[in-house]
Amino acid sequence: MMEKSEKVEELISPEHIKEMRKLSYDCDICKKVFSLKCNLISHRRIHTGEKPYQCEICGKSFSDQSALTSHEGLHTKKKPYHCDVCGKSFSLSCNLSAHIRIHTGEKPYHCDICGSSFSASNDFMRHTRIHTGVKPYRCDVCGKSFSQSYNLTTHRRIHTGDKPYECDICGKSFSRNHDVTIHKHIHTGDKPYRCDICGKSFSGKNNLTKHKRIHVGETAYHCGMCRKSFSDRSSWASHKHLHTKENPYHS
Repeated sequence: MMEKSEKVEELISPEHIKEMRKLSYDCDICKKVFSLKCNLISHRRIHTGEKPYQCEICGKSFSDQSALTSHEGLHTKKKPYHCDVCGKSFSLSCNLSAHIRIHTGEKPYHCDICGSSFSASNDFMRHTRIHTGVKPYRCDVCGKSFSQSYNLTTHRRIHTGDKPYECDICGKSFSRNHDVTIHKHIHTGDKPYRCDICGKSFSGKNNLTKHKRIHVGETAYHCGMCRKSFSDRSSWASHKHLHTKENPYHS
Protein backbone atom coordinates (compact mmCIF):
# COMPACT_ATOMS: atom_id res chain seq x y z
CA MET A 1 0.00 0.00 0.00
CA MET A 2 1.29 3.44 -0.94
CA GLU A 3 2.44 5.57 2.00
CA LYS A 4 0.68 8.88 2.64
CA SER A 5 3.83 10.93 1.91
CA GLU A 6 4.22 9.15 -1.46
CA LYS A 7 0.61 10.02 -2.39
CA VAL A 8 1.23 13.68 -1.58
CA GLU A 9 4.40 13.76 -3.70
CA GLU A 10 2.44 12.22 -6.59
CA LEU A 11 -0.03 15.13 -6.53
CA ILE A 12 2.66 17.85 -6.39
CA SER A 13 5.16 18.42 -9.18
CA PRO A 14 8.84 17.62 -8.42
CA GLU A 15 9.74 21.24 -9.25
CA HIS A 16 7.28 22.53 -6.67
CA ILE A 17 8.60 20.12 -4.01
CA LYS A 18 12.14 21.39 -4.71
CA GLU A 19 11.00 24.97 -4.26
CA MET A 20 9.21 24.11 -1.01
CA ARG A 21 12.35 22.49 0.38
CA LYS A 22 14.34 25.60 -0.53
CA LEU A 23 12.04 27.80 1.52
CA SER A 24 14.18 28.23 4.59
CA TYR A 25 15.36 31.46 6.13
CA ASP A 26 18.89 31.63 7.53
CA CYS A 27 20.21 34.16 10.03
CA ASP A 28 23.32 35.68 8.43
CA ILE A 29 24.87 36.28 11.87
CA CYS A 30 24.52 32.98 13.75
CA LYS A 31 23.31 30.74 10.85
CA LYS A 32 20.18 29.59 12.69
CA VAL A 33 17.53 28.35 10.23
CA PHE A 34 13.80 29.17 10.28
CA SER A 35 10.89 27.84 8.25
CA LEU A 36 8.98 31.14 8.44
CA LYS A 37 10.33 34.56 7.49
CA CYS A 38 8.47 36.24 10.38
CA ASN A 39 10.38 34.04 12.84
CA LEU A 40 13.70 35.07 11.29
CA ILE A 41 12.73 38.75 11.53
CA SER A 42 11.85 38.30 15.20
CA HIS A 43 15.09 36.34 15.83
CA ARG A 44 17.31 39.03 14.25
CA ARG A 45 16.27 41.44 16.99
CA ILE A 46 18.39 39.36 19.39
CA HIS A 47 21.45 40.56 17.48
CA THR A 48 20.33 44.12 16.71
CA GLY A 49 18.83 44.82 20.13
CA GLU A 50 15.73 46.25 18.44
CA LYS A 51 12.66 46.34 20.69
CA PRO A 52 9.68 47.65 18.70
CA TYR A 53 6.94 46.50 21.09
CA GLN A 54 6.41 49.01 23.89
CA CYS A 55 4.23 48.73 26.98
CA GLU A 56 1.75 51.63 27.02
CA ILE A 57 1.63 51.60 30.81
CA CYS A 58 5.29 51.74 31.88
CA GLY A 59 7.12 52.32 28.58
CA LYS A 60 9.26 49.17 28.76
CA SER A 61 10.13 47.76 25.32
CA PHE A 62 10.35 44.20 24.01
CA SER A 63 11.67 42.44 20.92
CA ASP A 64 8.52 40.39 20.26
CA GLN A 65 4.78 40.61 20.82
CA SER A 66 4.55 37.54 23.07
CA ALA A 67 7.07 39.02 25.53
CA LEU A 68 5.06 42.26 25.64
CA THR A 69 1.81 40.35 26.19
CA SER A 70 3.39 38.42 29.04
CA HIS A 71 4.73 41.65 30.58
CA GLU A 72 1.37 43.42 30.35
CA GLY A 73 -0.03 40.71 32.61
CA LEU A 74 2.06 42.26 35.42
CA HIS A 75 0.00 45.44 35.15
CA THR A 76 -3.43 43.94 34.47
CA LYS A 77 -2.91 41.03 36.89
CA LYS A 78 -4.87 38.87 34.43
CA LYS A 79 -3.69 35.27 34.70
CA PRO A 80 -6.36 33.08 33.12
CA TYR A 81 -4.25 29.89 32.94
CA HIS A 82 -4.32 27.86 36.16
CA CYS A 83 -2.31 24.82 37.24
CA ASP A 84 -4.65 22.02 38.36
CA VAL A 85 -1.98 20.62 40.68
CA CYS A 86 -0.85 23.61 42.75
CA GLY A 87 -3.25 26.35 41.67
CA LYS A 88 -0.55 28.73 40.39
CA SER A 89 -1.79 31.06 37.63
CA PHE A 90 -0.13 32.34 34.47
CA SER A 91 -0.81 35.05 31.91
CA LEU A 92 0.25 32.82 28.98
CA SER A 93 -0.68 29.22 28.19
CA CYS A 94 2.92 28.39 27.17
CA ASN A 95 4.11 29.42 30.65
CA LEU A 96 1.54 27.09 32.21
CA SER A 97 2.71 24.23 29.96
CA ALA A 98 6.32 24.78 31.03
CA HIS A 99 5.28 25.00 34.70
CA ILE A 100 3.33 21.72 34.62
CA ARG A 101 6.58 19.90 33.82
CA ILE A 102 7.77 20.75 37.34
CA HIS A 103 5.05 18.43 38.63
CA THR A 104 5.33 15.74 35.95
CA GLY A 105 9.12 15.72 35.78
CA GLU A 106 8.86 15.68 31.99
CA LYS A 107 12.00 16.83 30.14
CA PRO A 108 11.19 16.66 26.43
CA TYR A 109 14.22 18.58 25.18
CA HIS A 110 17.28 16.32 24.79
CA CYS A 111 20.85 17.28 23.93
CA ASP A 112 22.20 14.90 21.28
CA ILE A 113 25.78 15.70 22.27
CA CYS A 114 25.90 15.04 26.02
CA GLY A 115 22.48 13.51 26.72
CA SER A 116 21.26 16.21 29.11
CA SER A 117 17.50 16.79 29.19
CA PHE A 118 15.50 19.93 29.87
CA SER A 119 11.91 20.78 30.69
CA ALA A 120 11.97 24.17 28.92
CA SER A 121 13.05 24.92 25.35
CA ASN A 122 14.87 28.14 26.31
CA ASP A 123 16.98 26.24 28.87
CA PHE A 124 17.81 23.68 26.19
CA MET A 125 18.82 26.38 23.70
CA ARG A 126 21.07 28.04 26.28
CA HIS A 127 22.68 24.67 27.02
CA THR A 128 23.46 23.86 23.37
CA ARG A 129 25.65 26.96 23.16
CA ILE A 130 28.04 25.32 25.63
CA HIS A 131 28.82 22.80 22.89
CA THR A 132 28.59 25.04 19.82
CA GLY A 133 30.33 28.06 21.31
CA VAL A 134 27.77 30.30 19.60
CA LYS A 135 27.55 33.76 21.17
CA PRO A 136 24.67 35.52 19.38
CA TYR A 137 24.33 38.42 21.82
CA ARG A 138 26.80 41.18 20.90
CA CYS A 139 27.48 44.43 22.74
CA ASP A 140 27.06 47.33 20.31
CA VAL A 141 29.46 49.47 22.37
CA CYS A 142 32.59 47.30 22.71
CA GLY A 143 31.79 44.31 20.48
CA LYS A 144 32.04 41.68 23.20
CA SER A 145 29.74 38.68 22.58
CA PHE A 146 27.76 36.48 24.95
CA SER A 147 25.93 33.17 24.75
CA GLN A 148 23.07 34.34 27.01
CA SER A 149 20.95 37.49 26.63
CA TYR A 150 20.93 38.22 30.36
CA ASN A 151 24.77 38.27 30.37
CA LEU A 152 24.69 40.93 27.65
CA THR A 153 22.11 42.93 29.62
CA THR A 154 24.33 42.81 32.72
CA HIS A 155 27.47 43.63 30.70
CA ARG A 156 25.89 46.72 29.12
CA ARG A 157 25.58 48.24 32.59
CA ILE A 158 29.38 48.55 32.64
CA HIS A 159 29.00 51.12 29.85
CA THR A 160 25.82 52.81 31.09
CA GLY A 161 26.64 52.74 34.81
CA ASP A 162 23.09 51.54 35.44
CA LYS A 163 22.60 49.92 38.87
CA PRO A 164 18.91 48.95 39.09
CA TYR A 165 19.17 46.69 42.15
CA GLU A 166 19.09 48.57 45.44
CA CYS A 167 19.61 47.31 48.98
CA ASP A 168 16.46 48.17 50.92
CA ILE A 169 18.49 48.38 54.15
CA CYS A 170 21.30 50.83 53.30
CA GLY A 171 20.34 52.06 49.83
CA LYS A 172 23.51 50.85 48.07
CA SER A 173 22.92 50.00 44.40
CA PHE A 174 24.21 47.15 42.24
CA SER A 175 24.21 46.22 38.56
CA ARG A 176 23.22 42.58 39.26
CA ASN A 177 20.44 41.17 41.42
CA HIS A 178 22.82 38.45 42.62
CA ASP A 179 25.21 41.11 43.98
CA VAL A 180 22.54 42.80 46.11
CA THR A 181 21.54 39.39 47.51
CA ILE A 182 25.16 38.71 48.55
CA HIS A 183 25.52 42.27 49.89
CA LYS A 184 22.51 41.88 52.19
CA HIS A 185 24.38 39.15 54.08
CA ILE A 186 26.54 41.97 55.52
CA HIS A 187 23.44 43.30 57.27
CA THR A 188 21.89 39.97 58.21
CA GLY A 189 25.12 38.16 59.08
CA ASP A 190 23.86 35.22 57.04
CA LYS A 191 26.55 32.84 55.73
CA PRO A 192 24.70 30.15 53.77
CA TYR A 193 27.74 28.71 51.95
CA ARG A 194 29.57 26.17 54.14
CA CYS A 195 32.82 24.35 53.43
CA ASP A 196 32.21 20.61 53.65
CA ILE A 197 35.86 20.03 54.59
CA CYS A 198 36.48 22.37 57.53
CA GLY A 199 33.00 23.74 58.24
CA LYS A 200 33.87 27.42 57.68
CA SER A 201 30.92 29.45 56.35
CA PHE A 202 30.78 32.29 53.83
CA SER A 203 28.25 34.88 52.71
CA GLY A 204 28.99 34.38 49.00
CA LYS A 205 29.50 31.32 46.80
CA ASN A 206 32.59 32.85 45.17
CA ASN A 207 34.25 33.22 48.57
CA LEU A 208 33.58 29.55 49.33
CA THR A 209 35.03 28.52 45.96
CA LYS A 210 38.21 30.52 46.63
CA HIS A 211 38.46 29.08 50.14
CA LYS A 212 38.21 25.48 48.94
CA ARG A 213 41.37 25.95 46.88
CA ILE A 214 43.29 26.09 50.17
CA HIS A 215 42.28 22.49 50.87
CA VAL A 216 42.83 21.04 47.41
CA GLY A 217 45.93 23.09 46.63
CA GLU A 218 44.36 24.39 43.44
CA THR A 219 45.99 27.47 41.92
CA ALA A 220 43.65 28.90 39.31
CA TYR A 221 45.57 32.11 38.56
CA HIS A 222 49.04 31.92 36.98
CA CYS A 223 51.51 34.74 36.39
CA GLY A 224 52.62 34.73 32.76
CA MET A 225 55.92 36.42 33.59
CA CYS A 226 57.36 34.35 36.45
CA ARG A 227 55.01 31.32 36.49
CA LYS A 228 54.01 31.92 40.11
CA SER A 229 50.48 30.70 40.89
CA PHE A 230 47.72 31.97 43.17
CA SER A 231 44.45 30.58 44.47
CA ASP A 232 42.54 33.88 44.23
CA ARG A 233 42.30 36.64 41.66
CA SER A 234 43.06 39.57 44.00
CA SER A 235 46.43 38.11 45.07
CA TRP A 236 47.27 37.37 41.43
CA ALA A 237 46.38 40.95 40.38
CA SER A 238 48.47 42.44 43.22
CA HIS A 239 51.43 40.24 42.26
CA LYS A 240 51.30 41.34 38.61
CA HIS A 241 51.93 44.93 39.69
CA LEU A 242 55.39 43.83 40.86
CA HIS A 243 56.27 43.16 37.22
CA THR A 244 54.48 46.10 35.63
CA LYS A 245 55.45 48.71 38.26
CA GLU A 246 58.41 50.88 37.31
CA ASN A 247 61.54 50.12 39.36
CA PRO A 248 62.82 53.48 40.76
CA TYR A 249 66.34 52.08 41.18
CA HIS A 250 66.67 50.86 37.62
CA SER A 251 69.34 52.77 35.71
